[in-house]
Amino acid sequence: MKKTADILEINKKQKEFYNNARARQNVFTRLWANLRNGVLNGIRKKITIKDQIYALHKEWFGDLSDKKVLDLGCYTGNHWSMYLAENSKQYLGIDLSDVAIKGLKERLQPFPNAKAEAIDFLSTDFGERDYDLIYAYSVLHHFGNTSILIDRLNEKLATNGTIISYDPLETSLPIKILRTVYRPFQSDAAWEWPFTKKVFYQLQKAFTIIDRRGILGKSKWFALINILPISEEKKRKIGQDWHNKDWEQSRTSDKILFNCMHLTMLMKKK
Repeated sequence: MKKTADILEINKKQKEFYNNARARQNVFTRLWANLRNGVLNGIRKKITIKDQIYALHKEWFGDLSDKKVLDLGCYTGNHWSMYLAENSKQYLGIDLSDVAIKGLKERLQPFPNAKAEAIDFLSTDFGERDYDLIYAYSVLHHFGNTSILIDRLNEKLATNGTIISYDPLETSLPIKILRTVYRPFQSDAAWEWPFTKKVFYQLQKAFTIIDRRGILGKSKWFALINILPISEEKKRKIGQDWHNKDWEQSRTSDKILFNCMHLTMLMKKK
């Protein structure tokens, strides 16, 4: 199991990668990115999954006016970064990439209560704490040691602080097989650790999970429905019905949850 010092060294390489990601991606990583950003994003858009996820996150934010917010691994800014910066009492966006943070600082100029910093979340140089909300969109799976991650999150959270996360799952058998085949060729494998069942249960033990939703369970097969000679309206209805079942049933059923490709959670410090 990787120690903090090992992860900090890996994160130096991760910083270099994201400072010049396109140049450092090999052909296999680009193919996977095209699948993820092309086919899967197409599914999410067509059956309005992505908008639903963002709307849920906004609902989970609640009233931000008295909250100190950490936007973890936000790069140049995610979908909600500017909203968090504008509406929270205090906002900090952090990322490993100094190139990305330079861009984020420019975007944050209208908000005097907001700042951005290129820093490693695990570094001793990052001393701020007592965050009421940590927003981690597609970030927590970049940590190869879940125990270290949990300890750091608890250290940074205020009493009753919450975490909103969104990460890939590696619990569906077809996806696990696909990722296993792909991993030896993956240029960013050192810091890409989609959640396993073990990781989920570690997080479940460490925090109170107030709400959770699985995404792209049965609905991941919508790509096959899309090629059938039926109307677009009928295709969309099938996809939305499948997604709605994933979305609701994954809140209470681990079986449904672990059939999904992605997981979003609202967690509270115990």
